[in-house]
Amino acid sequence: MKKRFIYALMMLLTVSSVTLHAEDEERDNKSKGYLTGSFESTSNYYHEDAKTNATVPDGKFGSNNYVKLDYYNNRFSAGVQMEAYAPVLVGYSHELKGINLTNYYVSWRDDSFSVTAGTFYEQFGSGLLFRSWEDRALGLNNSVMGARVTYSYNDIVNVKALWGMPRFGMKFSDTQVRGADLSLVLSDAIGMKNTYLALEGSVLDRYEALDSDRIADGCKPNAVGWSARANLESHGFFFKAEYVDAGQKYYYNTSYAGEGQMYHRKRGNAQLVETGYNGRGLGVNVSLRRLEWMDSRIVTDASSPVNMINYVPAMCTQYTYMLTTLHPYGARTGDISSKFTNSGEMGGQIDVFYNFRRGTALGGKRGMRVHANFSTYHAISQEGTFRPGNMLFRDLSVDIEKQWTKGFKSTLLWSMQEYSPSYGANRTTWLSNIIVADLLYKFNSTTSLRAELQYLVTHEDQKDWMAALAEFSFAPHWCVFVSDMWNHGSTKMHYYNGGVSYSKSRTKVTLGYGRYKAGYICSGGVCRQIPAYTGANLAVLMSF
Repeated sequence: MKKRFIYALMMLLTVSSVTLHAEDEERDNKSKGYLTGSFESTSNYYHEDAKTNATVPDGKFGSNNYVKLDYYNNRFSAGVQMEAYAPVLVGYSHELKGINLTNYYVSWRDDSFSVTAGTFYEQFGSGLLFRSWEDRALGLNNSVMGARVTYSYNDIVNVKALWGMPRFGMKFSDTQVRGADLSLVLSDAIGMKNTYLALEGSVLDRYEALDSDRIADGCKPNAVGWSARANLESHGFFFKAEYVDAGQKYYYNTSYAGEGQMYHRKRGNAQLVETGYNGRGLGVNVSLRRLEWMDSRIVTDASSPVNMINYVPAMCTQYTYMLTTLHPYGARTGDISSKFTNSGEMGGQIDVFYNFRRGTALGGKRGMRVHANFSTYHAISQEGTFRPGNMLFRDLSVDIEKQWTKGFKSTLLWSMQEYSPSYGANRTTWLSNIIVADLLYKFNSTTSLRAELQYLVTHEDQKDWMAALAEFSFAPHWCVFVSDMWNHGSTKMHYYNGGVSYSKSRTKVTLGYGRYKAGYICSGGVCRQIPAYTGANLAVLMSF
């Protein structure tokens, strides 16, 4: 029934959009339309590695592939996306398998109104209440299949309304989301100059059909959540505040043995405050956040990493260097287990950067950029309170970027990271200090060498590490890279990697081989866990 309704809605919107477009084209004849597209493929060949006990899937091969096409013609657009996992790369969700036409939509918009049928992505506020998005590095795509309408009145009143079923794996779930978002830009309404003031709010109803056992245990099919937000910007200063009530959540009782309560009922909530100043070469940003039971799932009983309909990133420095990402932090959104219950986290970060101008004592001939960040997060000691418990994560970092000559640039980074290996169950923490030198030298307009030298010092875990990378670029086509990450503290293990890439026009092909450590891959503050593996990889990216 739902599928027939969706198809009928899409056909209706298609006819309406084409008709409206035909009228627009008759009137102004400004566009003939154009097509854009992309193809992305990542394939790995795995083999046994006795030193790392590397994961080797059946067939020793994995491949993730994406084809995307979008057509635009004046106010009308339509698109499709096909995905093929043959089979999925190790470390990605097992729900990703086979080949399927996963995304398809039609849309029409003018200066103040838009309507979309099919699959779409959307976000309310910061995403704490609701966000649908795609991130291929995480294997995440929770697009919504349904309909969305937006309306804007003179950029003062902005309204969104949507209904649909979030994608889970390769299919769209039976769970339904219905929601609306409203933004009132008061500064424009009352004629305030040089100041932006907006009040915003959202509501989301999530419906999941339940079996008789869950209904008998007190679970409800509907979970209604809402958020309220305020945004203020004036003369370089900004202030944002958000309160989220995410509605009722149900967590399976791990100690349930046929008696008592099968599910624990919790109410998700979050508080977020961001403030700071940006101007005259100085930037100061302060973020404070508290989370409690905020893992909003598409399907309640599925623990898959792609099973989410909101966005809860780790609010700390997002590193890219090898040794700084050995133990990345992931936001704690609430967990019930047989050994430890953690309702969430509270903490924040302060981020400061300053650009020393050219000609100053420290800026020199070409200027200098200094950046520092401090973040700390604690478990909530008592549910429903603002009392901090055991420390979860702490990081203090300073990096200095300097252009010394026309051809030589350096970035120096120091990071002191401390984290709880028990995720806050006890007070034990592990401390590490990481030093990184990132050096870039341009020999001429086409040839350059970038080198990284890294060292990690710690008395815990696997003791000390060192790492190095060399990247030779021969513009505009070739790049050759080699790297090694060596644990010389306890395991004496080398994690080496090397390869070559070729780029031409809008096509890039990369071929490499390496040994990869078990750990995490993070994107935008959200992480997925990966096992150790060794093998060759081929990546192809094309767009037109």
